[in-house]
Amino acid sequence: MPDLHLDLTLRPVAPAAAAPLLAACELPIDDLDAPALELVGAFAGDALLGVIGLERCGAGLGLLRSLAVAPAARARGIAGVLCGELIARARRAELRELFLLTTTAADYFTRHGFARSERAAAPAAIRAHAQFTSLCPASAVLMRRDLA
Repeated sequence: MPDLHLDLTLRPVAPAAAAPLLAACELPIDDLDAPALELVGAFAGDALLGVIGLERCGAGLGLLRSLAVAPAARARGIAGVLCGELIARARRAELRELFLLTTTAADYFTRHGFARSERAAAPAAIRAHAQFTSLCPASAVLMRRDLA
């Protein structure tokens, strides 16, 4: 449940502004300038407390990228707010499926409607993405959510 005492604003965030938080959370930052990547930040005033990315990957497909919350701001519902915002944006963009790769948060994403999926079953556009081929380790769990 979101912290009712926290006044969050969600707005686009530039890759350069998101990179320090993502790096601090040990998430990839090498391809933040990808043209199809949209980063959304959760701000309290001017402070960036969390970030999430949505990258379109072919017709009707999206990749959830880099959900991160600053350590001092965790357990306040920020990740859930960002996840909900990303799913709403994906639906508005008429995406049919969302995918993500994670090494540590599979249980968290299961609570948001994602299910584990075999890496070999991923659509070609997802398998070809740098997150899949090189930025995330081969041990990363692939997860999928149907948006229909």
